[in-house]
Amino acid sequence: MAVHLYAVSMDAGDPRRLARFWSGVLGREILDNPREGVALGGDAHSDVRIRFLPSDAPKTVQNRIHFDLTSASPQAQRDTVDRALTLGGRHIDIGQGPDDDQVVLADPEGNEFCVIGAGNTFLAGCGPLGAVNCDGTRAAGLFWTEALGWPLVWDHGEETAIQSPRGGAKVTWSGPPLMDAGGRDRVHLDLVAAGDRDAEIDRLLALGATRAGTGRHTAGDVVLADPDGTEFCLLTPR
Repeated sequence: MAVHLYAVSMDAGDPRRLARFWSGVLGREILDNPREGVALGGDAHSDVRIRFLPSDAPKTVQNRIHFDLTSASPQAQRDTVDRALTLGGRHIDIGQGPDDDQVVLADPEGNEFCVIGAGNTFLAGCGPLGAVNCDGTRAAGLFWTEALGWPLVWDHGEETAIQSPRGGAKVTWSGPPLMDAGGRDRVHLDLVAAGDRDAEIDRLLALGATRAGTGRHTAGDVVLADPDGTEFCLLTPR
């Protein structure tokens, strides 16, 4: 496709601290680039980066996008949880039940994430970052499969998931009811166009995106929203 998923980006009051946390949890290298700021590089499973973008805006509501981390064994799940807590994470309650096999945590700035129990076949082979879990409807999943050219690997009711043909983390949408937006999303997807960026903007708009503004952090970035109103960015050429 003419656009690809370049990064998952997080607003951060202290980008370097948050990068150190996620580097320690996921075992990814910290990249320092004058243009990119602080980011984590890809891993053996995916070249999608994780970017940490400076922001003074406080976190006030639960994020609509979060990470699901995988576990190869019950001990590996415990090790991941212990590592996250040592690095500054904490346990949180978002309404999970006592019998859930996932452990729900927050990073040092309160961004929610889940450490999934061992034996989860849906995320098997995805790598340590198993899924980028989005609050969204089937319409959003259908939009993104067309936008990125990633096939649907799950389509049941309102729940959908896509995955790059090369593998790596799945991007999933959990279906309604949707959470309140609560202002600008602190976690969002960043795309890069391989060809004519204006043509790609037109294509994304034809697929159901809407214009949401310009430049969240970098002049020239174009901010769009998917059919659920979740913002994403088409970055300047990389």
